[in-house]
Amino acid sequence: MSNPPMSDAVRQNIAQQDNHPLKGFAVIYEQKVEWGDMDAFNHVNNVVYYNYAQRARIHYLEQVDMFNLQTHTVIASSSCQYLNSVTFPDVLWIGIRAKKIGNTSLTHDYVYFSTAQQKVVATVSSVIVFFDQNGKNKQPISDGQRQQLAELESHTV
Repeated sequence: MSNPPMSDAVRQNIAQQDNHPLKGFAVIYEQKVEWGDMDAFNHVNNVVYYNYAQRARIHYLEQVDMFNLQTHTVIASSSCQYLNSVTFPDVLWIGIRAKKIGNTSLTHDYVYFSTAQQKVVATVSSVIVFFDQNGKNKQPISDGQRQQLAELESHTV
């Protein structure tokens, strides 16, 4: 595991607030908004949110050693609901959790919380499918992987 599921500072901040929107998440990825993430309308471009989701998803999968050369996944679907514009400078706390663990797929829900605005600015959902090393046949999620996911998800704020 390269980075902890969330920093101590983020955990403490969320734990101190009764109704924080990221309560119930075990993994929170901190995403700094860069100047170049903005478009001509002076807000973070819509496609950048998917890049942020990818980074958060990798961070999540690293927690359970499922982002490696032996584990092959493909995005089957993704969607984003944009709730408020985000601009530079800002830091987003992206909560990510397993919504559903299927036979060969994993559905994630994400909540993007703007530290500058102190509110949720987007919600995202994605489905990844596991494949064999050739990328041709779906691969079942093993009992060991299910156990790792359940263990990770049990450590929420």
